[in-house]
Amino acid sequence: MNGLGGLNKSEHGVGIGLVQLQLPVTVTREDLARQTKVIVDLVGKARRNQAGMDLVVFPEYALHGLSMDINPEIMCSLDGPEVAAFTNSCRENRIWGCFSIMEFNPDGMPYNSGIVIDDRGELKLHYRKMHPWVPVEPWEPGNFGIPVIEGPKGAKLALIICHDGMFPEMARECAYKGAEIMIRTAGYTAPIRDSWKFTNQSNAFCNLMVTASVCMCGSDGTFDSMGEGMICNFDGTIIAHGTSGRPNEIITAEVRPDLVREARRSWGVENNIYQFGHRGYVAVAGGAGDAPYSYMHDLIAGRYRLPWEDEVKVVDGTSCGFDKPARRYGETFKLAGE
Repeated sequence: MNGLGGLNKSEHGVGIGLVQLQLPVTVTREDLARQTKVIVDLVGKARRNQAGMDLVVFPEYALHGLSMDINPEIMCSLDGPEVAAFTNSCRENRIWGCFSIMEFNPDGMPYNSGIVIDDRGELKLHYRKMHPWVPVEPWEPGNFGIPVIEGPKGAKLALIICHDGMFPEMARECAYKGAEIMIRTAGYTAPIRDSWKFTNQSNAFCNLMVTASVCMCGSDGTFDSMGEGMICNFDGTIIAHGTSGRPNEIITAEVRPDLVREARRSWGVENNIYQFGHRGYVAVAGGAGDAPYSYMHDLIAGRYRLPWEDEVKVVDGTSCGFDKPARRYGETFKLAGE
């Protein structure tokens, strides 16, 4: 399956490289430009590193570091110079790339966004993080769901970001919409190491889906990110795992979307993504296709409420130095001030 990290590539394989990028410090526009060049240079390294690599993935916070700085001067846009540089690097190196930006939002807090650019330099995927890591992160919650695209070699590709992967519903949504490979980019630090590992594996196994996940790496003088590039097969086994903690190391593997498709078609036992919507099909024709889960109905109806709701102590970002928000989801700054 792995072909020695992609060195021996099969006809149907997709080569993935996960960059355990050195954690930067970005305060000014000059810092942002400097870090953009670092990433562009590493795209070139990825191509030189392995001729058969189809997709190179950079972690969350690759441009901005972990400061949580919302200064508009260093926020990015899809038509800005940073994305233009990434586009050119993918085109010049003939490789697909996944990148992280903190995206300016005129109507609220910035978005924590990810983009995928193809080997011709065309933007193919734009995703906004659905579940910011509260109470630490100030980002606006994503507002247009999880896009799934046709990626390299025709593989169906989705992207989620960091804390998103702690919610099984996120990976399930990716698979339900057809994703065969789910990218998860992150800035996580060492205390999350075990949770990172077993959620990457469970997200793969529970959905018969390859997961390719990578964190920032090294220290910025305050935080220590862990790297931990990890590629998991659709049966939950780990194909490749970056355990050295070496900044800018590229963790590589070949994955086989064709075998994902085969498993989804032919598995009986543990074909969980199918069986979720066809409960007990041995007993009843086609299985039960209902939704017997209270939390789903309550969330849709806008009445999601935990039995211990009133006892939850951390419900805003004040413990991390952010003001308590007055604006409701869907409101703009202007509407909230009227």
